[in-house]
Formats: sequence, structure tokens, C-alpha cells
Amino acid sequence: MTATAISAPGLPPAHRDANVLRWLGAFVFSLLGDNVYFLALSWAAVRVGGPAQAGLVLAAGSVPRAVLMLGGGVVADRFGPRKVVIGSDLTRCVVILAVAGVLAVSTPGVWVLVVVGLVFGTVDALFLPAVGALPPRITGPDQLARVQGLRGLASRAATIGGSPLGGLAMALGGPSWAFAVAGTLFAVSVPLLIAVRITPLPDNDRAAGTGGTAWRDLADGLRHIRRDPVLGPLVIVLAIGELGFTGPLNVGVTLLASERGWGAAGLGWIAGGFGAGAAAASLLLAVRGRLPHAGLAQQGCLALGAVATGVLAFAPSLSAAVGVGVAIGLTAGLGGALSAALLQTATDPVYLGRVTAVASLFSLGVAPLTYPLTGAAIATWGTRPVFTASAAIVALGSVVGLCTRPLRGAELPR
Repeated sequence: MTATAISAPGLPPAHRDANVLRWLGAFVFSLLGDNVYFLALSWAAVRVGGPAQAGLVLAAGSVPRAVLMLGGGVVADRFGPRKVVIGSDLTRCVVILAVAGVLAVSTPGVWVLVVVGLVFGTVDALFLPAVGALPPRITGPDQLARVQGLRGLASRAATIGGSPLGGLAMALGGPSWAFAVAGTLFAVSVPLLIAVRITPLPDNDRAAGTGGTAWRDLADGLRHIRRDPVLGPLVIVLAIGELGFTGPLNVGVTLLASERGWGAAGLGWIAGGFGAGAAAASLLLAVRGRLPHAGLAQQGCLALGAVATGVLAFAPSLSAAVGVGVAIGLTAGLGGALSAALLQTATDPVYLGRVTAVASLFSLGVAPLTYPLTGAAIATWGTRPVFTASAAIVALGSVVGLCTRPLRGAELPR
């Protein structure tokens, strides 16, 4: 089946579309709830157990998320992404408010927090493919790049606001209050999601996309990726880029700041540079709505990001490192948003959940496995060789994309 976009004639631009803004508001509240939840969970884990137990609690959610992510894509396509997202936030709301009540009257064992982490990881495995499949169903194909820009801005706002909100709640009433705040934020997202209208799939398309066993539906989704001249190479490029970026930017920067004597404050400035660059990229897409030569631009961003990643370890001063961090955030943010828009444009609507699940699996399931490898490599060889090798991996992804004519020439709808 050839990938087709869902027609949505007469829709206003995404930033003036009430339907998109309702979805965006729900997304912000859900992300705020996530940020507050993780802060409260980590603090509660430290109070109940020691560092090892806290690490176990925080790692618990990653297991079902990685194992069940592909199945979550099948569920999103079978039952519709809107229903899955609503059910996910409802589940999170109930679980978190229950935990808040338990913490208010007792001190639970570590196993309770581990169960909470497992439940959240399972819900995330359903939520992430579904939320990625929603944009093409709520707006026109020509607005997908702008929606990704708005989504990026929402993510930055939730990250900036979530941690202080969680910290304030814990300062006032401890983890139980913070869990209560997180549950309330998830609750606020639900009516907004219920009010979101989505474009239904034609009956023949829905029947073509699902209908067999879950394994058959998953296999159909994987075949759709493999056979599409844009999707297959794009998923490979995304996987290579994540493997190169994830370790250095999440673990390596911390070790780099320690090695150079910049301390926690320096780490914060570099991370702030990443965030500022990514926010600028999201704002650019939200305002412009579309960039020409999207496939070529995405590969160019990946190549520039590779160069900046390698340069970061050689930065002669903290101010230079912050400047390089801004460049990495800008190129990675713009390239990531273009990748998401291209992915959603090229995917047949009936496979959106499964394709999103495959892409999310690499970024959230496989790439984090490089954390211990990055740490061990830096301990053995230092930051400069490891950052250089990581930059070479990212550059390889760009080379693969540039050598693939359909991806290099891919465009976003006007």
C-alpha cells in the first residue's frame, strides 16, 4: 500500500487551530505530570531505601517500555491513538493519586515504588506510539512541521516548569503532595483529550492495516517500513543518530564537566545551551511551518550535529562549550522535528502507531543501553576519543541518508 496522507481541507494553521491547541494543552499537562512524577518517585525512593534501591526503582520503568513498545504501536493502530492516550493518562492519574494517598498515611516498601515504576513503564509503552500517531489525525499534512515545532516548545516549557513545580510540592508536603500534584496534572489532560477531534480512517484503509493477530499486524508494520523508499532509510538514519548522540549528550557531558573542573554549575550551563538551541529550532518551525528540501535539511542538521558533538570535547573554555551546546541543540532539535514530520508524512495512516513505536524503541529503548558503555569508554580513554568516535557514528547516519536518493529528496507537503 502506498503511503497516503489523511485529507483535512479547510483547516486553519496549526497555531490557530483550536483542535490542535487542545491537543497541545493536554500534551503540556501530561508532560508536566511526567516531570513531577519522576522527581517525586526519585525522592521517595531515596527516602525509603538507599542509592542502590533508588536506582532499581528508577530503572524499573525502562524494562516494560522497551519490551512492550512495539506492541503499543499495534494497540494504537487497532483501537485508535486518541482512545489509547486518554486511557493512558486516566491510568496514570488513578495510580499516582493512589500512591499519594498511601504515602500520606504510611511509609511503603521499595517494592511498592518498583510496582509503580513498572506500571508507568507499561503505560508509556502504550502512550508514546499513540501520542506520536495523533498529529496527522488532527491537522492537515502541510501543518505537520509546525505541529512538531509547537510540540518541541511544549516539551521545553514542561521541562522548565515541571521540576520547580515538583520541588515546591515536595517542600510543602513531601512526596505525597508531589504525587498528588502529578495526578492532578494528568487529570486535567483527560478532558482536553476527550475534546480533541480526529479524522477517522476510511473503512477499507482500517481493514487493510489491521485485522489479523497482533504478531501479524506488527509484521505488517515492519514490512511497511522496509518497503517504503523513505521510511526504511529514515528509520535506519534515526537509529544510527540516536546511538551516536545519546551516550555523549546524557552521560559524557557530565563526565566532561567534571574532567574540566566546571562542576555542576558548568554542567547546568551546557545543558541550558542544549535547551536554548532546541527551543530556537522548535520556534523556527512553529513560525515558518515548513522548510524546503526537508530530507536534505535533516541530513545536513545531522552532519552539523556530528561536527558539533566532536568539537564539544575540545572546547577550550566553559563559554565555548556552552556555545557548542547551543549549536548541538539547534541542529538536533531541527533535525529531530524534521525527521518526525517526514516520518508522519511518509507513513500510511493505518500504520502510524507501529511506525512511531519502532522509531521510539530505538530512541527510548536501545539507545539508553549506550550509557554504561559511554561511561566505561570515557573512564578508559578519556572524553576526546569517545566524543570523536560518537561524532563519527552520527556522521555515518548522515552519510547513509545523503546516499539514499528518496530520503535526500523528500519534501514536506505545502
